[in-house]
Amino acid sequence: QVQLVESGGGLVQAGGSLRLSCVGSGRTFRNYAMGWFRQAPGKEREFVAAISWSGGSTYYADSVKGRFTISRDDSKNTVTVYLQMNSLKPEDTAVYYCAASSTIVVVPTTMNSYDYWGQGTQVTVSS
Repeated sequence: QVQLVESGGGLVQAGGSLRLSCVGSGRTFRNYAMGWFRQAPGKEREFVAAISWSGGSTYYADSVKGRFTISRDDSKNTVTVYLQMNSLKPEDTAVYYCAASSTIVVVPTTMNSYDYWGQGTQVTVSS
């Protein structure tokens, strides 16, 4: 069974930091681009960041550029994707989802480019 499992969410004050993790299992994700999306209450799910299968390319939404960093570790027989979130703002409050994409696009930013999704982890930033 293919799974992506996120962890690391929680409650943090504005200006603080969190690091989200996503572990893939059930298949190899070595050739998959990986991404993070988020969904705030009453809003559509939106792109946050993506990293290419090699780790050599990354792309960020304008709203998080300079504050968030995506990275990946393929050293074991699975993939772990991280999202380091610094200088958090109340508007970053959302459920954060990890996703895996087999598209030829190097750093895909659209939801329909992704084949597998995690269950999400809640991030709440208090003011």
